[in-house]
Amino acid sequence: GCELVVTLGALLADAPHTRPLHVTGAATDPEVIERLGLARSRYEGPTGIVGVLHDTFREAGVPSVSLWAPVPHYVAAPPNPVAALGLLDRFIALSGIELDRSDLRGAAAAWREQVDEVVAGDDDVANYVRQLEEAIDAGAPVREEASPIRETDLPTGDALAAELERFLRDESGDV
Repeated sequence: GCELVVTLGALLADAPHTRPLHVTGAATDPEVIERLGLARSRYEGPTGIVGVLHDTFREAGVPSVSLWAPVPHYVAAPPNPVAALGLLDRFIALSGIELDRSDLRGAAAAWREQVDEVVAGDDDVANYVRQLEEAIDAGAPVREEASPIRETDLPTGDALAAELERFLRDESGDV
């Protein structure tokens, strides 16, 4: 009795955390693409479990949709409640199924504040975020690949991980 399969995912991208999240979607069924205002996937290359699932559902005659949220590659460690909220908002718009997202909205606001604080404390990262903002504001597409900035221009992964662990400890009392 399944009428539609929706998969949700996130991908690292040159997306500043300071700009609205733009969830993208793709489907293979032309009617679903038209009805939901999505795009036909043009990806050609190796696939993962999502591709296998969508192919399996296509063969079974069940339409499927894939929704993706770009997450800032400079804050790649999960969780990312902003991305989760964006994905759920898009899912609700597509499906008409209402979900309570009040707790997630609070977590997203706290996450943004924490990331703003970390970025403000590091001039190199703050400059990099400004560059991303300028590119997005100028209409550049979000790139789903590594940044042109040299690794030495960014804080180390250990430094970012330590800040995120501190955030998670503050939020949940764990880690």
